[in-house]
Amino acid sequence: MQTATNLLEQAQQLQDEIVNLRRQIHARPELSFEEHDTSSLAADRLSALGYSVKRGVGKTGVVADRGSGITVAIRADMDGLPIEETTGTPYQSQNRGVMHACGHDAHVSCALAAAKLLAAEKLPGRVRLLMQPAEENGDAEGKSGACRMIEDGAMKDVAAIIGLHMDAAVPAGKVGIMAGPVMAAADSFKIKIRGRGGHGAYPEGTVDSVLLAAQVIQAAQQIVSRRISALEPAVVTIGSVESSSKRGNVISEDVTLLGTIRSFSDTTRHKLIEELDRVCSLVRALGGDFETEWELGYPATINDPAVTEVMWQAACDLIGPENVLSIPPKTWSEDFSMLAEVSPGAFMFLGGEIAGDRRSHHSPNFDIDESGLYIGSAILAETARRLLAKLGGPQ
Repeated sequence: MQTATNLLEQAQQLQDEIVNLRRQIHARPELSFEEHDTSSLAADRLSALGYSVKRGVGKTGVVADRGSGITVAIRADMDGLPIEETTGTPYQSQNRGVMHACGHDAHVSCALAAAKLLAAEKLPGRVRLLMQPAEENGDAEGKSGACRMIEDGAMKDVAAIIGLHMDAAVPAGKVGIMAGPVMAAADSFKIKIRGRGGHGAYPEGTVDSVLLAAQVIQAAQQIVSRRISALEPAVVTIGSVESSSKRGNVISEDVTLLGTIRSFSDTTRHKLIEELDRVCSLVRALGGDFETEWELGYPATINDPAVTEVMWQAACDLIGPENVLSIPPKTWSEDFSMLAEVSPGAFMFLGGEIAGDRRSHHSPNFDIDESGLYIGSAILAETARRLLAKLGGPQ
C-alpha cells in the first residue's frame, strides 16, 4: 500500500488534469436536475477507470462502485446556479444565465481525480462515488438531489461518507476540518399579515398592515438576542417585504414577508419556529390576522467525530498540521447533511481564496484559486482508504 506522501505526489501529477476538467465543466454549467452532460462526463470517466456505473440515480445522478465489502462513499455535487457570469475568464460559462458560482465544478473534478487515485490500489472494501445532482435547488416536490439519491438506494450499505466544499475565504493550499456542526439548517418562511385597507387620509378607519408588519419585523429581530441562548448560533432574516398597496395614499390590505432562519441544532431550530409564531401573534392583539407558511430545508450538517478524526489525520499527514484549520461553523446550508444522517460523515472545506481578490459564493464574479485542487483529491482518496482499512479490518 502506498504512503500518504506517494499519494500526494500522484495527486500533484494530476493537478493539470483536475484544473482542465474543472474549467471544462465550468464552461458548461447545468441547473439542478438538468446535469445531463456533467453526469455523462462523470459516468464515462468512472467507467473508463473500471468502476461499475449506474446512471440516472436520483434523476440525473451517478453511482459508481469499485471493490466489494465494507463501503465508503465519496460525494460530489454537480449543479450550477441561475446566475449570469461576469468573470470574463477564458473558461467563462457558455450557457447564458447559468454559472458555477459555488465551486461544484471543482467538487466534481476533485472527486473524479480521487477516484482515479483509488483505482490504482487494491482496497480492503468498496469505494463508491456519488455524483449528485441538485444540491442548490429541489424538484417540484421540494426534494433535493441528496434526497432523491437516498430514495434510489445510493446510500445502501454505506458505512461512512465524505465530501468537500470549496471555500473562497480559506487560502489555497489549506483546508478546514472540524467535528460537530459545520453548516446550518436552513428553513424558509412566508408570513402574510392581513389588516383592513383604506384611504391614507383616514387611518382611523383601517387596520394598517404595513404598521403591523413593521412591528413584526422589529420583534423578530429580538428573537435571537432575547429568546435564544448566546451559546447557540442562530439567524433570523426577513429579506422581502411586499405590500398590496403600491401608492402612498392607500393603506394596504395585507403585507407579505419572506425570510429564512438558520440554526445548528434541532432544539434551536424548533425554538426559532415557535418564537416567530409567537411574534406574529401580536398582529391579532392589534386587530389584524396572519398566516405563516414554512418550507423546511436542509438539516444542519454534522461531522461525525470518528470519521472526521480520520480525515483530519489524513490531511495532517498529507499537507502538514499547520495547513489544517479549525474554522467556525458556516451558516451556509448543504444537503450533504441528509447523506450524513443516513451514515456517519465528514465534510471539509478546501481553500480556494484568490489572494487580494476574495470572491463571494453565489455571486456573478465568483472564481477560485485552483492551485490547491489536487490537495482536495488527495485528502478524499487518503481518507477513503484509511476508513476502509479501519472499518474493514487489516488487509
